[in-house]
Amino acid sequence: MSSGADPAQWYTTNLVGIPATVLASAAFNAHPVPLHVAGTRETHPGLFALLARCADAAEARAVYAHYMTLAFGLGPRAGYGRPARRRASYLKLLQGWGLDSNSPAGAVLKGWVESRFGIVPVFHGAPLARYPSPAWIGYLEQKAGSHHDNNIHQQLDLLFEFSQWLLQRERPLGAGPCVTLWRGSTRCEEQIVSGSLRGRRCTVRLNNLVSFSRTREQAGCFGDWLLRAHVPLTKLLLWPGLLDTASLDGESEVMAIGGDYEVEARYA
Repeated sequence: MSSGADPAQWYTTNLVGIPATVLASAAFNAHPVPLHVAGTRETHPGLFALLARCADAAEARAVYAHYMTLAFGLGPRAGYGRPARRRASYLKLLQGWGLDSNSPAGAVLKGWVESRFGIVPVFHGAPLARYPSPAWIGYLEQKAGSHHDNNIHQQLDLLFEFSQWLLQRERPLGAGPCVTLWRGSTRCEEQIVSGSLRGRRCTVRLNNLVSFSRTREQAGCFGDWLLRAHVPLTKLLLWPGLLDTASLDGESEVMAIGGDYEVEARYA
C-alpha cells in the first residue's frame, strides 16, 4: 500500500492480476476482461468438476450450496454441554449487507474486496477520508471482528467464482460484456470525479463494493438521483437468481466491485 495519508491515492496488491488503479477505472468498465481470484478454482477442483456435470442452473445452485455447507461447516455446531451455534457464513454477510452496508458484515465484505481486488473503500458509515480518523478506526475494527472467521474470505472467493462461472455458463444477464443497472443516491455531488449531474453525464467514484438495482423504479427507492451505469459482468459478486435464497431478491439487488463509473444521471 502507498504511504500517503489520502486514501484516494492508495493502492494495494491484489489476487486478480490487474493493477487496482486499472481495475477501479472507468476505462476498465468500457473494456472489461475476465477476472478470477488466483488459486480459488485450483483449490476446489471437485466443486467445479461437479458444476460442469450439472444439467441446468437450478442443479448448479444446489451443488454449490451443498458444497459450501460441507466445506465450511455452515450447519449448526454443538459444543460440550453448549447450545449449537453457527459459524461465520457468506450468506449471513449478504443478509447483513442487505440490511445495512455500513454494518460489521459490510465491513468484512469491503475488506474482502480490498484484499482480493486491491480497491480501498471510500465510505463506511462516514467518508473514509484522510487516515487516521475515527471512521477509519471503526472500519478496521469491524472488518477484523466476529464476522471475520471460518475462512470467510475463501467463502467469498468461491461465491465470486461461482457467480462468474454461472454468468458464463447460463448467460442469465445476457451475452454482452456489460449489463445496464441503476443506482439511487442522495450523495452524488460528493462522488463526482468529472462532469456534472446537471449535464446528465458524469463519472462518479463509488465505494469498492456497491449495490445496484435492475430497474429504474427499484433504484428510485434509494435516492433522488438515479444513476444509469453499464456494469461489467466480470465485476458482479451477486445478482438475483444466483443463489437459492431470497434475502436480497426483494429489491433485485446486484452487488458489484466498485470504483469509477461513467453514468447517466437523472433526477427522480
